Amino acid sequence: MDFRNSTQLDSTRLHALLLRYTVVWPHDPLRVRVRYSRGAEFSGTCYYQDARIYVNLGRNNRYPYALGTNLARCRTDRGGWSREIYSVRLRDAYQLVLFIYLHELYHYLIYRAGRCPRQKEGMCDRFAARVLVDDFAAPVTDGRGREVPRLAWDFQDLHRFVAAARLRPWRPPGPRNPQAVAGRERGRSTLGPKG
Repeated sequence: MDFRNSTQLDSTRLHALLLRYTVVWPHDPLRVRVRYSRGAEFSGTCYYQDARIYVNLGRNNRYPYALGTNLARCRTDRGGWSREIYSVRLRDAYQLVLFIYLHELYHYLIYRAGRCPRQKEGMCDRFAARVLVDDFAAPVTDGRGREVPRLAWDFQDLHRFVAAARLRPWRPPGPRNPQAVAGRERGRSTLGPKG
């Protein structure tokens, strides 16, 4: 993994933290950049065809940080679908970077596994939330601040869904599509604040 950090967070600690959760997946081609955002509290982008992940962190965030997510199940009715926002409470900036990184990493793994990368935000959030809940005891709460039972948000076999990512050899990206729609880059996923 080619890792660069331009924030005030300790680069050695941050790299070790991200690598700890990446080592079981193919990660040699990954280029990861952690930097400050231009104003948003956070954002993340994965250019999965190029194996690039950007994590953008707000300079003025206050911690602990309640991160709104897409963990809840979708509900459908006559008018369409909706999803309740569940929050994951993150203790510090390292945990926020880790969540964003894992979310974007899962987008990359979906692509490597040969799956359609569209509309997978809930799966990506679940992949990241599992780590924060299991390894850092981060609570998941609903809009009223009540803790959400694990079975209400952790209901998919996420590792099986991307298991083929371990088996597929990485190919360098081909030339970019010059006819891509303006404002929408091919092979890209983005994450930003919910709500």
